[in-house]
Amino acid sequence: MSLATVRADLAARAPDLDVMVTDASTATVQLAAEVHGCEPGQIAKTLAIRVNGDEFLLVTRGDARLDNRKAKAAFGGRPRMLGAEDVLRLTSHEVGGVCPFGLPAPLAIYCDVSLRVYDEVIPAGGSTHASVRLPLERLVDLTGGKWADACAVPEAGE
Repeated sequence: MSLATVRADLAARAPDLDVMVTDASTATVQLAAEVHGCEPGQIAKTLAIRVNGDEFLLVTRGDARLDNRKAKAAFGGRPRMLGAEDVLRLTSHEVGGVCPFGLPAPLAIYCDVSLRVYDEVIPAGGSTHASVRLPLERLVDLTGGKWADACAVPEAGE
């Protein structure tokens, strides 16, 4: 059903965007980058996080990692990644297909500043075989326009 909720959400809010479904899995950043022929950073991964009892999503570049110090400064407390059951409850998406579209209820969504190096990004599309390719600014608009600086990216050559 998650793929269906993403398709319905985008049909209503962004009918020009397509949800691409592939035979090959896009469940991890590396697999998605291989399927889409891009660098891992261009895959926009969605993290479900809890800080001080508040749950929200953070969309970041695929090769970035949550930085506890930066996230604490950005969100006012120590971040905790949600487990698979809480991710499913919060987003209706299974791990491997989590995205900021087709959510069952309104939810705060932040885009990490690490994404700003890309003009186009590819988040998941609600299943382990679905993705959406869209301009970064469109992603930001569709997710509410909130930015955060909460992740660290690998140095060149790492």
